[in-house]
Amino acid sequence: MIELLFFAYRDFVGDPDRILAQYGFGRAHHRVLHFVDRYPGLTIAELLDILRITKQSLNRVLKDLIEQDYIVQKTGANDRRQRLLFCTPAGTALAADLTRVQARRLARALSDPPEGDSTAYSAAEGFLLAMIDPEERAAVQRLMARRVGAVA
Repeated sequence: MIELLFFAYRDFVGDPDRILAQYGFGRAHHRVLHFVDRYPGLTIAELLDILRITKQSLNRVLKDLIEQDYIVQKTGANDRRQRLLFCTPAGTALAADLTRVQARRLARALSDPPEGDSTAYSAAEGFLLAMIDPEERAAVQRLMARRVGAVA
């Protein structure tokens, strides 16, 4: 099972890696772009908490994405010290391209169940949720509940 998870992860991130390489970006850029696109207005603090990386690492990646016009920072309306992150149209388009290749892979993996049977999806979703540290599950579910739009 562990080996399968390693191989599945390798291929799941390999598709976007090939796209990102064309932009000179890596997986850290993908992770930042993904969450900023999914949760517009995310704060730096929230992003640091989600990614569990250092502020220094995030700043390097954010600098690249901002300088190349994929992400913009805006000052918080209530707290001027807050930096809120949003994708630009180019950032949204790139995030969509990256998500598309991963969604295709997921759809292919889940395509075996009979039409209308969501058992495989529910089982996969439950398994992945169970892989998250128990004390973190509620926070992840709260974050995901904030997202407006698609399921994937």
